[in-house]
Amino acid sequence: MELDMVKYLAKLAKLEFTDEELEQAVRDMTSIIEIMDTIKDIDITYDPYKDNHNVYLEDLREDVALESLPTEKLLANAVNQDNCFVVPKVVE
Repeated sequence: MELDMVKYLAKLAKLEFTDEELEQAVRDMTSIIEIMDTIKDIDITYDPYKDNHNVYLEDLREDVALESLPTEKLLANAVNQDNCFVVPKVVE
């Protein structure tokens, strides 16, 4: 990264730097950009077998259907107005 670019970015951000701080910013931004360039080398191809290699069906709980609450109990506090359900306010 060039010094002129850092000065321009500092001007846009309305930041003021001393000459030493500008030089340090150039070094810091250059190293950040170099690190970001290494990300391009990472293989991000999706492989469902690799991505889920730690999930075993034996470790999952059994899916058991349980009885639901009765509809009358669920709707006990709801008022039907204009085809909508109005419930008591719980958040101020």
